[in-house]
Amino acid sequence: MTFFARPPRREDRPGTRLCPLAEIPEGTGKGFELTDRDGRVRAIFVVRRNGCVVAYRNVCPHAGTPLDFKPDTFLASDGETIQCATHGARFRIEDGACIAGPCNGKGLTGVAVEIDANGAIVLTHRSNFN
Repeated sequence: MTFFARPPRREDRPGTRLCPLAEIPEGTGKGFELTDRDGRVRAIFVVRRNGCVVAYRNVCPHAGTPLDFKPDTFLASDGETIQCATHGARFRIEDGACIAGPCNGKGLTGVAVEIDANGAIVLTHRSNFN
């Protein structure tokens, strides 16, 4: 049996530093756990591709399950789309729209992030998990 360590939890509030941009190589993603105001733990992930960084809740809009195959593995084998590990739905990286699979027409919930002056990925707004 293999166990994967999860990164430490972070607060879901503007200005929370997720990680240095350098920790997410081009064409990959990284998962994070956030703790909201009520103490609930929520999962998000960040993808870096073509010089852009995007973040989404780590929840399939169809099944409500985590998207990653194993920790930090969110992209399909071709690296062109985000793929749900449960049923193979595909989502555009740029906007989270489902383009194939049982949730076609739905999309991932975006999480607002930016790169700060020190090169770190930070939250810019609360993640609105309600």
